Amino acid sequence: MKRIFSGVQPTGNLHLGNYLGAIRNFVRLQSDFDCIFCVVDLHALTLWQEPEELRRHTREVTAAFLAAGVDPKSNIIFNQSQVRAHAELAWIFNCVARIGWLNRMTQFKEKAGKNRENASAGLYVYPNLMAADILAYKATHVPVGDDQRQHLELCRDIAQKFNHDYGVDFFPIIEPQILGSATRVMSLRDGSRKMSKSEASDMSRINMTDGADEIARKLRKATTDPDLLPGPEVLGEDGALPEETRRARPEAYNLLGIYAALADEDWTAVLTRFEGKGFGDFKKALVELAVAKVGPIGDEMKRLTADTGAVDAVLREGAERARAISEPILQECQDIVGLLRP
Repeated sequence: MKRIFSGVQPTGNLHLGNYLGAIRNFVRLQSDFDCIFCVVDLHALTLWQEPEELRRHTREVTAAFLAAGVDPKSNIIFNQSQVRAHAELAWIFNCVARIGWLNRMTQFKEKAGKNRENASAGLYVYPNLMAADILAYKATHVPVGDDQRQHLELCRDIAQKFNHDYGVDFFPIIEPQILGSATRVMSLRDGSRKMSKSEASDMSRINMTDGADEIARKLRKATTDPDLLPGPEVLGEDGALPEETRRARPEAYNLLGIYAALADEDWTAVLTRFEGKGFGDFKKALVELAVAKVGPIGDEMKRLTADTGAVDAVLREGAERARAISEPILQECQDIVGLLRP
């Protein structure tokens, strides 16, 4: 069976964008792939983390996987730091990847900002660790969004260079798993900005642990515009929403996109249903749908995070299974590069 690897950083306050963009897709992939889902706590260290908060957030992400429907028996769920292959293989890849490749990584430039000289070395070589995450299991497919495509291309470059330099056909060339029109979830206060845990106002996002009342309140107060909702004539010939159309009414199309994702419907169906309606009617339907879909997940997350022993047991078992796969791959890689294992 083809193998999927994907991970989520435990940096706190998981929100609707994390669910629709990643975690929901994990549930859909698990019946067709051999899936390895990782809480990437080593990646989280590229930015300062309070130790106790990091542990709590690691359990919270694990709870989100479970609450959303990922089966820990059929799939592997673990936290990255418990499997040595990630860090050890990342060092080998630090020596394979070229500085020029890393200099082209736009995410480093965005995260480091104007204080690039003060950014951690870990943030700079983050993509090499991501390549190690994937190749430690010889994963064949990785679900990616727009913000990770460049890192996956780097992973492919590292695998190709390693194979070429050592004259082997050892690491697979990873294929991106494109997940349809997966939702781009924007802020409920400003449709031009991504929904983010770092935005000051909690009203800008729906947290995965929000209850029904909180979800309803945030959606009712979400920013809109005074116009009626459009029909499917605004779509392109391929049925997708053109970028220039989205930019003209960002808040409207953000809420419509959230509805489409939660209802698992395409743009044509949603725009046909709500064409000519005002936001009052539309928001009632969106609230009802969001409460039904997201509310139970939040309730289950709260139950699971209160039972740390059960969550930790899932992570321990998952780490054991992850080590069983990655350890032989790491050892063979060490043999290829000439590291002595007496």
